[in-house]
Amino acid sequence: MPIPLSEAIGMFPRIRLGHAPTPLDAAPRLGAALGIELWIKRDDCTGLAMGGNKVRQLEFPLGEAQSRNADTLLITSAVQSNYVRVAAAAGRRLGMETHIQLEERVPDVDALYRSSGNVLLDRLFGAKLHSFPVGDDEPAADAALDLLAQSLEDEGRRPYVIHLAPAHPPLGALGYVLAAEEILAQARELDLAFDAVVCPTGSALTHAGLLVGFRALGKETPVYGICVRRGAGSQAARVRKVTGQLAAMIERPEEFNAEDVMTFDSVLAPGYGRLNDAVREAIALAARQEGLLLDPVYTGKTMAGLIQHVRSGVISAGSRVLFIHTGGLPAIFAYGDKLGSWLSDVPWDG
Repeated sequence: MPIPLSEAIGMFPRIRLGHAPTPLDAAPRLGAALGIELWIKRDDCTGLAMGGNKVRQLEFPLGEAQSRNADTLLITSAVQSNYVRVAAAAGRRLGMETHIQLEERVPDVDALYRSSGNVLLDRLFGAKLHSFPVGDDEPAADAALDLLAQSLEDEGRRPYVIHLAPAHPPLGALGYVLAAEEILAQARELDLAFDAVVCPTGSALTHAGLLVGFRALGKETPVYGICVRRGAGSQAARVRKVTGQLAAMIERPEEFNAEDVMTFDSVLAPGYGRLNDAVREAIALAARQEGLLLDPVYTGKTMAGLIQHVRSGVISAGSRVLFIHTGGLPAIFAYGDKLGSWLSDVPWDG
């Protein structure tokens, strides 16, 4: 008999950083345009530093950091990473110096990309920025961060490293096990049952956390992961690995079925952080139907994937669908030139 879920999660140190529960909002105009009943889990409203899913994901790593009496936080990710932006803010809230390693994942970027959006906020929070020239080698990025941590330790600091590669325990995914519990409680209150959940899948922490959380709570709702960084095959392998680790961490390995992992990469091209017409359409449609802002890297691609799923019949017409809005809104401004030139050709009356 497994221990209660709350007790299993309670074994891990946690620091409360965000606003929860986040709203569960109906999106009737956008849903009608797509031919479904659409609801939005508003994790763009988690509060800290313009919010997003990374707020939930950081509560457990930073809980561990505080339990170790760390005074310096190190993290690595892309130049326009939401993760490092929220980490920089959380570090300030906890009185920690923050070192951010920015990886070159997106080719041919302009000056706006390097100075606006999340980068501007990183600097505003006073994070110390470091450059990493490779964009697709997580073990190497982690190793470089470990070297930096060692040099800081030699100076008398007490560093804590948030690694990126799935070789490390997925503490951040615990935040989305709790989010799954939160979603189900809100759904019960509103007398709702969802036919499908759609979320971005990149690091796999959100995707795996939701999947394990739903299954641990007895819900078989399909979770469709829309790929934002790598192809469906390699992403599915990553999600299976992280999900297996997470299920073991909360002592529920029997709750996880590898066949539950579903990843889709049909709106990924030309790659991470790069726009395509399907993403532009999704961003414009959400804004003009609901006043809902989506970002070009994560939620825009995820909504594009949802739209394609409905049009192709993967998600049936009339289904009740939950879209996980993971935030990332500062990145809109870093893509202003690319979005603005496209929007100038779109009639304002829709």
